[in-house]
Amino acid sequence: MLNTQVTPLNYDDMYEALIEAHQGLSTEQSHVMNARLVLLLANHIGDLDLLKQAFRLARGQDAAPLQPPGADRQAITPVAPTHAAA
Repeated sequence: MLNTQVTPLNYDDMYEALIEAHQGLSTEQSHVMNARLVLLLANHIGDLDLLKQAFRLARGQDAAPLQPPGADRQAITPVAPTHAAA
């Protein structure tokens, strides 16, 4: 089960560290870093069902299963971090 309860992690410091990790990167480099971060954390979690639940919640969806593969598929539109230079 995905833990969505508040933890003792200092979220302000975590967010600052994340933003700092992106400093000086181009938009493309920032996207690559985010993808690597997701893969590293997914490897650490190691539970596909848990990851799928996290993906749904991150999209703003409830914990209900996603549509079957291929149903109503759209292209992925990357989101550029606000700190990235144009």
